[in-house]
Amino acid sequence: QVQLVESGGGLVQSGGSLKLTCVASGSIFSQDSMGWYRQAPGDQRVFIASISSRGTVIYVDSVQGRFTISRDNAKNTVYLQMNSLKPEDTAVYYCNKIPRLDYWGQGTQVTVSS
Repeated sequence: QVQLVESGGGLVQSGGSLKLTCVASGSIFSQDSMGWYRQAPGDQRVFIASISSRGTVIYVDSVQGRFTISRDNAKNTVYLQMNSLKPEDTAVYYCNKIPRLDYWGQGTQVTVSS
């Protein structure tokens, strides 16, 4: 079974940066597309970015130009560099395979203060 472990969240001021890390074990990581998702308080979990096995990236408009997704296949790891953070980026962030598994990791909390 694939395990997903997210880390790197924290409390940051508006305009600040954080880098999230997701380690995925138990699968042929280099062949998987991976995505980052987030769930704000009271909202549904939503997709924000993905990276294919070949490195093709996709972002939703709300993070385009501020967030960068990357991967290190040797470490079974996908990253999310988040710059110019805004209070509306406050959420629990999760990673998952694409297509998604039917379970999630524990996520990592990102809180952006104004």
